[in-house]
Amino acid sequence: MLNILVLGGTDEARRLAAALAGRDGIHLVSSLAGRVRNPKLPVGEVHEGGFGGPEGLAAWLAERRIDVVVDATHPFAARMTASAVEATTGAGVPLLILRRPGWQEGPGDDWRWVPSLAAAAELLPELGERVFLSTGRRSLPVFADLDGLWFLARSVDSPEPPLPRHLEVLLSRGPFTVEGELALMREHRVDMLVTKDSGGEMTTAKLFAARELGLPVVIVRRPPPPDGVAAVETVEAAVAWLETAAGPEGVHAG
Repeated sequence: MLNILVLGGTDEARRLAAALAGRDGIHLVSSLAGRVRNPKLPVGEVHEGGFGGPEGLAAWLAERRIDVVVDATHPFAARMTASAVEATTGAGVPLLILRRPGWQEGPGDDWRWVPSLAAAAELLPELGERVFLSTGRRSLPVFADLDGLWFLARSVDSPEPPLPRHLEVLLSRGPFTVEGELALMREHRVDMLVTKDSGGEMTTAKLFAARELGLPVVIVRRPPPPDGVAAVETVEAAVAWLETAAGPEGVHAG
């Protein structure tokens, strides 16, 4: 029996759980950090809430006799990834990182790459006055001092202060369509988009809409992956890696 912990909360984590559900030789537990109310739950056993840092996670791995950990968290969940690296190294448990590929700029795009949210905030006054801020509710305090700009922010849950003075919040959960994003940007007369390089197909509609409208897009680069850790970009590759980890008999559908 291969006991797997998937650090999740992403679409890839849910699809990985679904791909492994019902397979002989595997027991999988998906972990959710609990930062979003009413999250989309994966199939199978779910652990909700944190572990108490790297030490707590290492103890949990030992208690549950976990054989392998898959970090399928968001590409910007650098703290969780660092904690997973430290915990698995200390516990002697193999770690696989499942991280969707980043976005690639195409013809007609006007992308401005920045290293951080703070750098994005510094750049915005040069680009316009009405901002579609698609960087997550926890990032809003970074832009709180930009009183000369108007912000449209979209979030699953309500953000907490400090917040920009001129802010409209849309509580909504994706995926979104290009047509819907075009209508939203036109209705609110935004003249720039700010986002993170989270990658994936579910969140590309806003980028296509910005391209069609000729809007500049400020994109925060994702943190680099940790050195010396196995990494794959697709659920299929993760399943193949886990099948190898299961040993000579592999993992078979039940």
